[in-house]
Amino acid sequence: VQLQASGGGLVQAGGSLILSCAASVSMFTINTIAWYRQAPGKQRDLVAAVSGGGLTNYADSVKGRFIISRENAKNVVSLQMNSLKPEDTAVYYCSALRFGERYWGQGTQVTVSS
Repeated sequence: VQLQASGGGLVQAGGSLILSCAASVSMFTINTIAWYRQAPGKQRDLVAAVSGGGLTNYADSVKGRFIISRENAKNVVSLQMNSLKPEDTAVYYCSALRFGERYWGQGTQVTVSS
């Protein structure tokens, strides 16, 4: 399973970005797909996840600002990030849980300037 993340970049505080993650397999075979992030010197943390049934889960720090969505027919999961803050700066990783195994994408850098 390959996960190709895209959409990162540099944005000013208060701005928006959309991250996309394309899966090499049918999204219908993926249970939960999620976005994680890792800032320099910190652990990798869950940002948002969506189950096969469409249930979503968000980190408290992004609730109300980020929206995760999966398009099964296109094998894509997106992360709409609004009202970005400097503390959102990190490498964002797409991750999929499929048949009991976890897969990771290569990561995309998001930098929010103050």
